[in-house]
Amino acid sequence: MPASIFDAFRDFSQYARTFYGWRTIRRPGMGVDFRADEYREQAKRMVEALHPARMRLRVIRVIQEAPSTKTFRLVRVDGPLPPFRAGQYINLYVDFQGVLTSRPFSISSPPGRDYLDLTARGLKRGFVSPYLAANIHVGDSLDASGPAGSFYHEPLIDGDDLVFLAGGSGITPFMSMIREQAEKGWPLQIALLYGSRDPHDVIFADELAELAKTTPRFRYCLQISDPPKNWRGPKGFLDAALLRNEIGAPDGKTFYLCGPNAMYDFCLPELAKFGAPRHKIKRELYGPPADVARHVGWPAHLSPTAEFQVRVGDRVIPAIAGEPLINSLERHGIVVPAVCRSGECSACRTKLIEGRVYMPPTAGVREADRQFGYIHACVAFPLTDLVVAV
Repeated sequence: MPASIFDAFRDFSQYARTFYGWRTIRRPGMGVDFRADEYREQAKRMVEALHPARMRLRVIRVIQEAPSTKTFRLVRVDGPLPPFRAGQYINLYVDFQGVLTSRPFSISSPPGRDYLDLTARGLKRGFVSPYLAANIHVGDSLDASGPAGSFYHEPLIDGDDLVFLAGGSGITPFMSMIREQAEKGWPLQIALLYGSRDPHDVIFADELAELAKTTPRFRYCLQISDPPKNWRGPKGFLDAALLRNEIGAPDGKTFYLCGPNAMYDFCLPELAKFGAPRHKIKRELYGPPADVARHVGWPAHLSPTAEFQVRVGDRVIPAIAGEPLINSLERHGIVVPAVCRSGECSACRTKLIEGRVYMPPTAGVREADRQFGYIHACVAFPLTDLVVAV
């Protein structure tokens, strides 16, 4: 493993020079076998440095961002940190009471640092986030995937006039983007519309307020859905009226959404009312639906508490209809590779041999996988007894 990412690039540069040198001096009919060990090893080092499958991280600082939320500052201890794009995430692997599971967390620090910040809200209805908030301290180590995800700014497609709609902990990928722009000198125009329940539990509240005061190219509106009696700021939800009031018209803008699934159900129709073109709306997938029985296509007669049997090899385990299949597998010690846990990345691609499952329309299953019986276990909900191969 190279000592730094720069060593990896140097290795790759040497590989390129060697390649072009061979190509230049070779005689007609004389090929170059790039399967040779020297080339394979250089390419392998480069790929491992840029796209590590696993990283070992150590907590060097814990920051209390809000009453319910902590940021964990992490450094890598088994190699250099790979590059990432502001808005991407990593997947943390944890052993929670004997259950091996994982959850993705957006990186809230900007690219280019020698550490990664992960910000987690420890709400009781969560699973891994409350575990991190209660049990992880400075000096502890965690396993993670390399950076992943496609929720980031594409200059040629998205332009430079951006509107961010964040709900709750959905602010985290936006903080990475906003902090990166602050370091670059704000080449982009950004309007952040941030929805929160409680004005006293707003993540990054002070930093956002200060940026709004000092940065002409950054506009910030905090919208409180359950305001106390003394709250004098904007109230309600991120709707078309708020968009018209804060940003005027949708012309030339690209809209980014990140927050709970219920937020998308509300905001997407409101963006349509506002006149935002569908192709100018980008959304970060935010886990499986909290109540899958409310989604279009769920069988009306089936209770989400119904229990089925799932056969995996020579084992049979119980699975609840309203819970993602991957959760049931993990609970019984059957670990399925996973990264996004939102139906997008296909890391948990699983063969469905018998039975039927429900997958939300947002599940990014390739058509070829559908034809040959593959599902994404992280967003597959049992509708019958199943036989699967993992």
